[in-house]
Amino acid sequence: MTWPDGPLDGGGLEVTGRDAWLGGPLAVDDLAVGAAGAALLAAADLAEARGLGRPAATLSAEHVAVSFTSERHARVRGEPAGAGFAPLSRMLRCAGGGWARTHGNYAHHAAALCRALGIAPDPAALEAAARERDAAELEEAIVAAGGCAAALRTEAQWAAHPAGAAVGRTALVEWLEGPAAPANPPPRAAVRRSRLAEGVRVLDLTRVIAGPVAGRTLAALGAEVLRIDPPALPELPQAHLDTGPGKRSALLDLAEAERREALLAGADVLLTGYRGGSLDRFLGARHPHLIRVSLSAWGAIGPWAGRRGFDSLVQVASGIAAACAAPDGTPGVLPAQALDHGTGHLMAAAALQALAARERGEGVRSARLSLARTAAELLGAPRAAAPARAPDPDRFRVAFGDVELIAPPGALDGVPLRWAHGPRPLGSDPPAWPHRGDD
Repeated sequence: MTWPDGPLDGGGLEVTGRDAWLGGPLAVDDLAVGAAGAALLAAADLAEARGLGRPAATLSAEHVAVSFTSERHARVRGEPAGAGFAPLSRMLRCAGGGWARTHGNYAHHAAALCRALGIAPDPAALEAAARERDAAELEEAIVAAGGCAAALRTEAQWAAHPAGAAVGRTALVEWLEGPAAPANPPPRAAVRRSRLAEGVRVLDLTRVIAGPVAGRTLAALGAEVLRIDPPALPELPQAHLDTGPGKRSALLDLAEAERREALLAGADVLLTGYRGGSLDRFLGARHPHLIRVSLSAWGAIGPWAGRRGFDSLVQVASGIAAACAAPDGTPGVLPAQALDHGTGHLMAAAALQALAARERGEGVRSARLSLARTAAELLGAPRAAAPARAPDPDRFRVAFGDVELIAPPGALDGVPLRWAHGPRPLGSDPPAWPHRGDD
């Protein structure tokens, strides 16, 4: 796996404890170490650009593997509190022997799924409806109703599909050049070496796992991250618990122009992770100072560019589920939601590299990433099937009062990455940047 500027696990990154911690037929452990390592190396670039010298980056492969399943290890008062799949999110046997997967974790997606198939919100009814439809027909019916589904495809079938072919024409990280460097760049802020992204403001307009992982990674490096959720569609509490540490959390309808524009004007980095094009009317091309790092499920070009999607669906459509199938042909899954976590770390790496470029006076750079392109990277990597060696999550826990989470992986000059605080209650902060003296 290769980052656009060189090997992800090279260039001064020390990795300890390499093993098949996640295992499986695909190189998921290499993806995990590579993506987390890319973020650490980009952080080292930013430190150097900010005049702090280049810190040594170290990474435990076991810690990375646990962090890629962090949502499974969240605890509140000692009890598991991790997010799982809702009853309507499942793999379905379809007419003609095909397979499809649905996603109904969010209430509005579950409602669209039921509307499309004319069923009650019941798993048995969903399975019965699927048996009466071809997998591709089921996929299209649910998507047309505003829901989320994907028919099972092999790698070859996905490569031949117009959406898969479009993804294949893109880079793992698509860099977009912005305005040239200002003639009189602002003076560098005083930064502590242990918090090398200090003073950087990140506006986090993402949901689920991938984008929020990017935000929590930047928060672990000292950035001020403000996550905004729409009041009508707040994040699932379990997901917020796992991806909220180190961030502020606010609710805001982006149609409130004055508050929205103030947030955009005050940010250095904008993370977006909604369906392609859905935020265009709010964000536009204003605020050319912003480093924009955008995430989509299926890429920014091609017939599926505006389609909703999740890690589990991309696994099914791209050929991963087929590559991980059981001997009887039942589609399989990755041992972690590695497309989400991996792409999240790559988003953080892109933001950090763009910040370093800005510090060096090279102008503004933005980036686009997608779960489907990360899937292509994983499928294209050398394979060596290996049974998983169970990691020990207790070695990597961090506590914030009653809440226990998996600490962020990695260290710079021997100092582990850390969050300044645990997850705040969803929507408990004002949708505004504090005055600099109040940060």
